[in-house]
Amino acid sequence: MKRFVVWPGEIDARLSRKYGRAVGNEFAVDRPSIDEITDAALSLGMKVIERDGRKLNPRLAGLDEEYRTRGMLIVESEYTKGKSLRMIAQKIRELRRIRSKGRKKRKSRKKKR
Repeated sequence: MKRFVVWPGEIDARLSRKYGRAVGNEFAVDRPSIDEITDAALSLGMKVIERDGRKLNPRLAGLDEEYRTRGMLIVESEYTKGKSLRMIAQKIRELRRIRSKGRKKRKSRKKKR
Protein backbone atom coordinates (compact mmCIF):
# COMPACT_ATOMS: atom_id res chain seq x y z
CA MET A 1 0.00 0.00 0.00
CA LYS A 2 1.13 3.51 -0.80
CA ARG A 3 1.28 6.37 1.70
CA PHE A 4 0.93 10.00 0.70
CA VAL A 5 -0.10 13.39 2.05
CA VAL A 6 -3.50 14.81 1.10
CA TRP A 7 -3.94 18.59 1.32
CA PRO A 8 -7.47 20.02 0.88
CA GLY A 9 -6.10 22.40 -1.76
CA GLU A 10 -5.28 19.45 -4.01
CA ILE A 11 -8.98 18.89 -4.69
CA ASP A 12 -10.25 22.49 -4.23
CA ALA A 13 -11.96 23.84 -7.36
CA ARG A 14 -11.18 27.45 -6.39
CA LEU A 15 -7.43 26.95 -6.83
CA SER A 16 -5.43 26.68 -10.02
CA ARG A 17 -2.92 23.93 -10.65
CA LYS A 18 -0.19 26.52 -10.03
CA TYR A 19 -1.31 26.70 -6.40
CA GLY A 20 -1.50 22.98 -5.87
CA ARG A 21 -4.74 21.60 -7.29
CA ALA A 22 -3.84 18.07 -8.37
CA VAL A 23 -7.08 16.96 -10.04
CA GLY A 24 -8.92 18.29 -13.07
CA ASN A 25 -11.78 20.76 -12.71
CA GLU A 26 -14.29 18.04 -13.52
CA PHE A 27 -13.27 16.22 -10.32
CA ALA A 28 -12.50 19.18 -8.02
CA VAL A 29 -14.96 20.31 -5.31
CA ASP A 30 -15.53 23.72 -3.71
CA ARG A 31 -14.03 24.27 -0.28
CA PRO A 32 -13.38 20.69 0.83
CA SER A 33 -12.95 20.43 4.59
CA ILE A 34 -10.53 18.11 6.33
CA ASP A 35 -13.53 16.31 7.91
CA GLU A 36 -15.11 15.67 4.50
CA ILE A 37 -11.83 14.32 3.15
CA THR A 38 -11.44 12.05 6.17
CA ASP A 39 -15.00 10.72 5.84
CA ALA A 40 -14.56 10.12 2.10
CA ALA A 41 -11.21 8.35 2.51
CA LEU A 42 -12.52 6.08 5.26
CA SER A 43 -15.67 5.21 3.32
CA LEU A 44 -13.49 4.27 0.32
CA GLY A 45 -11.51 1.84 2.49
CA MET A 46 -8.39 3.96 2.74
CA LYS A 47 -6.52 4.12 6.02
CA VAL A 48 -5.94 7.53 7.62
CA ILE A 49 -2.52 7.36 9.31
CA GLU A 50 -2.27 10.93 10.58
CA ARG A 51 -4.50 13.98 10.63
CA ASP A 52 -3.52 17.55 11.51
CA GLY A 53 -6.07 20.32 11.09
CA ARG A 54 -3.64 23.18 11.74
CA LYS A 55 -1.04 22.64 9.02
CA LEU A 56 -0.97 24.85 5.94
CA ASN A 57 0.27 23.75 2.55
CA PRO A 58 3.40 25.85 1.81
CA ARG A 59 2.14 26.53 -1.73
CA LEU A 60 -0.79 28.49 -0.27
CA ALA A 61 1.29 30.84 1.87
CA GLY A 62 1.16 33.65 -0.71
CA LEU A 63 -2.61 33.51 -1.26
CA ASP A 64 -5.41 35.47 0.39
CA GLU A 65 -6.78 34.00 3.60
CA GLU A 66 -10.05 32.94 1.93
CA TYR A 67 -8.18 30.47 -0.31
CA ARG A 68 -6.05 28.98 2.46
CA THR A 69 -7.57 25.72 3.59
CA ARG A 70 -5.82 24.37 6.63
CA GLY A 71 -5.35 20.71 7.31
CA MET A 72 -3.38 17.69 6.17
CA LEU A 73 -3.93 13.94 6.11
CA ILE A 74 -1.51 11.10 5.63
CA VAL A 75 -3.43 8.37 3.85
CA GLU A 76 -2.57 4.80 2.96
CA SER A 77 -4.22 3.50 -0.21
CA GLU A 78 -3.75 0.71 -2.71
CA TYR A 79 -4.14 3.23 -5.56
CA THR A 80 -1.81 5.97 -6.78
CA LYS A 81 -2.14 9.45 -5.30
CA GLY A 82 -3.83 10.88 -8.40
CA LYS A 83 -6.45 8.13 -8.59
CA SER A 84 -7.04 8.31 -4.83
CA LEU A 85 -7.58 12.08 -4.97
CA ARG A 86 -10.10 11.70 -7.80
CA MET A 87 -11.93 8.99 -5.85
CA ILE A 88 -11.99 11.13 -2.68
CA ALA A 89 -13.34 14.14 -4.60
CA GLN A 90 -16.09 12.06 -6.20
CA LYS A 91 -17.02 10.59 -2.83
CA ILE A 92 -17.23 14.08 -1.29
CA ARG A 93 -19.64 15.06 -4.07
CA GLU A 94 -21.78 12.00 -3.31
CA LEU A 95 -21.79 12.71 0.43
CA ARG A 96 -22.73 16.37 -0.16
CA ARG A 97 -25.56 15.33 -2.48
CA ILE A 98 -26.92 12.91 0.13
CA ARG A 99 -26.70 15.53 2.90
CA SER A 100 -28.37 18.23 0.79
CA LYS A 101 -31.29 15.92 -0.05
CA GLY A 102 -31.83 15.27 3.64
CA ARG A 103 -31.90 18.98 4.42
CA LYS A 104 -34.38 19.78 1.67
CA LYS A 105 -36.83 17.19 2.92
CA ARG A 106 -36.82 18.57 6.44
CA LYS A 107 -37.27 22.18 5.32
CA SER A 108 -40.13 21.48 2.96
CA ARG A 109 -42.34 19.81 5.56
CA LYS A 110 -45.00 22.13 6.88
CA LYS A 111 -47.60 21.43 9.51
CA LYS A 112 -51.18 21.45 8.29
CA ARG A 113 -53.81 22.99 10.48
